[in-house]
Amino acid sequence: MISMANLSTVYEFILIGFPGLQQIFHVPVSIVMLLVYSISLTANILVIGLIIVKKQLHQPMYIIIANLALSDLLFDTITLPKIIAKYWFGAGSISFYGCFFQMFCAHYLGSLDSFIIMLMAVDRYVAICKPLRYHSIIGNRLVGFACYFFWILAAIIGLAIVLIAGLLPFCGPNLVKNCFCASPSVIILACVDVTIARRIGFIIGMIVHLLPLSVIIISYIIIIRVVHSSAGNENWQKAFYTCTTHMFVIGLYFIPRLFVYVTGQIPLILNADLNVLIFCLYTFIPHVASPIIYCLRTKEIRNICGQ
Repeated sequence: MISMANLSTVYEFILIGFPGLQQIFHVPVSIVMLLVYSISLTANILVIGLIIVKKQLHQPMYIIIANLALSDLLFDTITLPKIIAKYWFGAGSISFYGCFFQMFCAHYLGSLDSFIIMLMAVDRYVAICKPLRYHSIIGNRLVGFACYFFWILAAIIGLAIVLIAGLLPFCGPNLVKNCFCASPSVIILACVDVTIARRIGFIIGMIVHLLPLSVIIISYIIIIRVVHSSAGNENWQKAFYTCTTHMFVIGLYFIPRLFVYVTGQIPLILNADLNVLIFCLYTFIPHVASPIIYCLRTKEIRNICGQ
């Protein structure tokens, strides 16, 4: 098998971040990113720590949340410090293999988030629509197995995306117009026609995101119908509020991501800075919102934190 090094004469990539950002805004942007990373780091570590330490949280829903928090924590740690260093210290270069490792992790953990959020929706569907059978259907062992399976499946997807990009020759431009090495931002730098590679990546991205999103939407539609038909007005409003807050995070994760995938395949030229902003919004903001909405807002967690 031909190695990536034999195909390429590029030995490092330069992360541009926001291409049109003026020098005067570099430090403020790095401060904002550092703040986002700090909040995400603190919230997700707190969530993981509480779920591990408190035995009353050793339940299927919290096991799923802990996996989501770990995935988000790893994603932010692998991507954000480098772009923060680029804007703060001008250290925007990343080695060839470092870029592809970051690409693997980004697509690996991004795919994993999609699967874990789907698993969370299925858990909520069973808990609300089949409450008497919940513990016979959903158990810690089953959820643990499902999470392990999705970690492995997402790794295979991430590896496939990296292999598609890594087998391309890179012999000229090395400026990545993004905050991290995502496949769409890197493969366009190859010195061959990348139409097929982009198309394969698009198909993989659609499958990885549309299938879980379909399951999520169907499960929440059923949940809302069941709650609306069987609960009192107060319980219905509470359940509807919970569902809408969850759907906010889900929408923030899926909709911009699908938008970027689709616009990358049609002759619609977005402003480069807007494109990077969308990437950052759908990547990092859900990582901050998820532990707050899915876990820290729950009554059980608040009671534990108040002890």
